[in-house]
Amino acid sequence: MSIDVHDPATVLAAAETSVRTRRAAALEDLDLVLAWADLHGDDPQHKPGAIPVRYGGDQLIDLGGDGTPYVQDLCLGELAIARHTHLLSTRSVMADALDLRHRLPQTWAIVQTLACEVWVACRVASMTRKLTHAQVALVDEAVARAIGGCAPGRVFRIVEAKIIEADTAAHIARIEEQGRTRTVVLSPTDDTGLRMLFARLEAGDAVWVDATIDRVADLLHDDADLRALHHPDLPEDVTKAELRAIALGWLARPHDLAALLHLLDQHDDEQASKRRKPSAVLHVHFHQAALDTGVGVARVEELGPLVLDQVRLLLAHANVTLRPVLDLSETIAVDRYEHPTIVRERTAILIPADAFPHSTSVTRRVDLDHPTPYLDPDSGGPPGQTGDHAAAPLTRRHHRAKTHAGYTVEQLDRTTFEWTTPHGVKRRVDPTGTHPA
Repeated sequence: MSIDVHDPATVLAAAETSVRTRRAAALEDLDLVLAWADLHGDDPQHKPGAIPVRYGGDQLIDLGGDGTPYVQDLCLGELAIARHTHLLSTRSVMADALDLRHRLPQTWAIVQTLACEVWVACRVASMTRKLTHAQVALVDEAVARAIGGCAPGRVFRIVEAKIIEADTAAHIARIEEQGRTRTVVLSPTDDTGLRMLFARLEAGDAVWVDATIDRVADLLHDDADLRALHHPDLPEDVTKAELRAIALGWLARPHDLAALLHLLDQHDDEQASKRRKPSAVLHVHFHQAALDTGVGVARVEELGPLVLDQVRLLLAHANVTLRPVLDLSETIAVDRYEHPTIVRERTAILIPADAFPHSTSVTRRVDLDHPTPYLDPDSGGPPGQTGDHAAAPLTRRHHRAKTHAGYTVEQLDRTTFEWTTPHGVKRRVDPTGTHPA
C-alpha cells in the first residue's frame, strides 16, 4: 500500500477513493457483459449450416425482462470462463445488465456516474424482472431518486412498494398464493429438552399472538404470587425473554389462559380491563388517493408496504383508535431537555429514518438528539431549544458516537443535517439519503 497508513486523514481519503474504484470495476464488468451480449445478438439459426435447435443447436434466448434484446444461448459459457464464474452466475449478471440498460434507464444513468453501488442496482433489476416495460418505468423513477443516497434496505423497500403499485392485481395473486404456504414447524428436541417453534402467519395474526404473549409475560412479571403458583421454579431474576417463552406455553393451554384472563377481568374495572388487553400500535401511512378509491398501497411501519385489503385484515379483530393527522407546517418547542411525546411523534413523521450518515435503520426506536448541544437556561441557554425543529433521531450506537466520539452536526432545516466526522469527513443527510457535503 502506497499511502501513509499511520495518518487517519490519509486512510479515510483512500477509503473514499476505494469506493469509486470498486464501483468502477463493477461497472466495467457490466459494460463488458453487455458488450458480449451485443456481439451475440444475431439469430444463430440464420447462419448457413446452422444445426437445428432440436438437435442441440444454438438459439436466441430471453434473459432479461420485457423489452430487452435476445442473446445467443451458447455464448454464455465462454464469457463465464473468462469471468471466473459459473455459467448461471454470468447468465444472471447479463440479465441484470440488460434490464438496467433497457428497462431502468434512469437508474442505469446513476450507476454510470458511480453514485451508487452496482450490486444494489442489479438487485433492483432482478426484483422488477416480471414487470412489463411500461410498469417498470414507475419503479425506475422512484429508484433513481433514492439509490444515490439511501441505504440498500430502504431502496429495496421502495422497490417493493412500487412493484405493488405498478401491478396490484399480480401482487394480490401472489398474496393468495403465499397464503397457501402458511405453516407451523416444530424443531427436534435438543439435548437440554428445548425445542424451537417456527410459524409463518398472516401479519395480523402474528401481531396479536405477539401482543398476547407480551400481556401474559407482563402479568407473570408483575404478580409474584401468580409465578409462585404456576411456575415455582422460576428464579427471581427471570428475564422478559424467558417469560415470553413461558407465556407462549400458556397459549397451548387455552382453557388455562382463558381462566387466567377471565379472572383478571372479573377483578378489574372497565378501564383496568381495557388496559390489560393486548395492544399493538400500528402506524399506517396512506396516500389520499388510496383512501378516496379504496385501492392502493399503504406503508405500515415495521411491516412494509401492504395493499389496503391486507390492512383491513390486519385490523379486523382490533379496537381501532384513530389519531388525528398532525399539522407539521408549524414547529413545537419546549423549554426543557427531554423531548415530549408530541415532539417525538412529529419527528418520527418528519424523519422516519436514523439521521446518521448511511444508516439503514427506519424505526421509531431511537434517541432524539439535540444537534446543537443543549445548554441549561440557568447557564445562559436560550428558550425553545427542544422541539421538532431541533431533533435528530439516532439509534443508540450512533447517538453514543455523536456524543462521545467527536462528531459534530448542524441541522440545516427540519429534515437536513450536515455531519462532520472526527477527522473532517463531511456528509449531508436529508429525506433522499446521504450525500457528500
